[in-house]
Amino acid sequence: MKFLTLAACALLSTTSLAASYPITGNTVNCRSGPGTSYGVKKSYKKGQSVSITCQTSGTSVNGNSIWDKTSDGCYVADYYVKTGRNGYVTSKCGGGSSGGSSDSHCKKVNAAGINLIAQWEGFVASPKPDPIGLPTVGYGHLCKQKNCAEVKYKFPLSKTTAKQLLNDDLPTYTACLAKVLNSKVKLNDNQWAALTSWTFNNGCGNVATSTLVKRLNKGENPNTVASQELPKWRLAGGRVLQGLVNRRKAEIKLFKTASSKQAYPKCQ
Repeated sequence: MKFLTLAACALLSTTSLAASYPITGNTVNCRSGPGTSYGVKKSYKKGQSVSITCQTSGTSVNGNSIWDKTSDGCYVADYYVKTGRNGYVTSKCGGGSSGGSSDSHCKKVNAAGINLIAQWEGFVASPKPDPIGLPTVGYGHLCKQKNCAEVKYKFPLSKTTAKQLLNDDLPTYTACLAKVLNSKVKLNDNQWAALTSWTFNNGCGNVATSTLVKRLNKGENPNTVASQELPKWRLAGGRVLQGLVNRRKAEIKLFKTASSKQAYPKCQ
């Protein structure tokens, strides 16, 4: 009888780990990583059941920063999954071998980094398409809902509220950058700001698979890697944009500006 009870508990435990939950959004994207900047691997329709293998933190969607890794190997925002709870319902996803210290890195960037991003993104007071047709507002905030309804600041934005919005957005990009860099990489605050600008511009998914990140993780000299790899990121919509060429030059200049203040893997 005791054996049967233990077996039953084991079965229930296994069932719980493989529990399925319905999708609540009309069409919900499942991405290669826990954030809206990662590439879409597949989509789920409303009412479709998904099995959650683990959960992790990522881009906040309507106040919910939990992302669910499904049995399809991709991540979906927990906001669109009816789990019956506001928090975690299963174990957290493992960190893997490449990620650095996600709790210790600088979540935001220094003033030089903020000014660089703001300069090259350009100020947009109300939502409108960027040069390749994506709806943006403020300093490069990519709209997630119609008319950027997720933005908490009143339109038209002032330059002050636009920078506040930029500061709200940046932890998503510093987090995904920290996730793909190993803890042996050492970066000062200027290097960190330059790479965050690059990540903000190109998206977490592209950064995660980049040669730049691979070379840094191999232990190559950061200044050499940045000087050689950043200029390659000059395309938008399949064509070279002079603005991107110039932005990469500005990022390299900031990256190579000496600083004694560490930002990664530990923030000083």
